[in-house]
Amino acid sequence: MAETWLVVGLGNPGPRYEATRHNVGQMVIDELAARRGEGFKAHKANARVAETWLRPGAAKLILAKPTSFMNVSGGPVAGLAKFYGIAPERIVVVHDELDIPFDTIKLKTGGGHGGHNGVRDVAKALGTADFPRVRVGIGRPVGRQEAADWVLDPFGAAERQNLPILVGDAADAVEQLIDEGLLAAQQRHHAPRV
Repeated sequence: MAETWLVVGLGNPGPRYEATRHNVGQMVIDELAARRGEGFKAHKANARVAETWLRPGAAKLILAKPTSFMNVSGGPVAGLAKFYGIAPERIVVVHDELDIPFDTIKLKTGGGHGGHNGVRDVAKALGTADFPRVRVGIGRPVGRQEAADWVLDPFGAAERQNLPILVGDAADAVEQLIDEGLLAAQQRHHAPRV
């Protein structure tokens, strides 16, 4: 029987936040669902969920967007993991990353949260940091803008031109991680873009 994977995009709920840098993880989940023609339904674990497949006969995917705020993402993720019976090593968390330049994707399993409160809360709720992550680079603000304000701003005009490519590449990274494993996905997505 095919494995089931939970793929969670971190972000904040509501129209005020949907186009912000902090919600790029949820944009990736939307892309994965759109590729499969799936819509989202409300789930009792405080999330919107689409159940689908990587491709016919392959892994089952539970695509999820918590409806809680970013800093309390752990409850919905742990609730979904329990509901579907999914172990942390098959929970892919997709999130924005300040310490990676915009237009860059990095993958890892485990390690610290790098000051990302959503990732911190997920690790706390799951009782482990050992889950795969697809980290979507948003870069740091230039000048004196606070990082906390930067992540809650919409992407700039120049960034918006490349955003569909970045979101598509991150969705590709999720699919490859599940299909071929972390190392293969890292080798492809950590290479410099040509």
